Amino acid sequence: MIELWQTEWCPASRRVRQRLTELDVDYVIRQVPVEKDERTGLVDATGSDVIPVLVHRDDVVVGEDEIRRWLDETIGEPAGADAHRLKAEKARRRYLEEECECSQPATR
Repeated sequence: MIELWQTEWCPASRRVRQRLTELDVDYVIRQVPVEKDERTGLVDATGSDVIPVLVHRDDVVVGEDEIRRWLDETIGEPAGADAHRLKAEKARRRYLEEECECSQPATR
């Protein structure tokens, strides 16, 4: 089982979650408190107070770049990864377009 210690507001955590989805990997999310001094569970489990952290068996991988490298070396790229990536890009564009429409002042 893979555990991802992360937060929803962290851009690096989001990118790691996206990569795990592209790789078709099941994982468990462990939410981490915002304040570093409140991350005792994270520190006890991983030895780090930095997010994101990926844990798999005896491997503890800290930081987005290291996690991506570990995933690429350990899991590799499945056939469906490109389809996930394209779908995510379309969803992001649609979201940004909707947000831009709402944030524009009304003109008459």
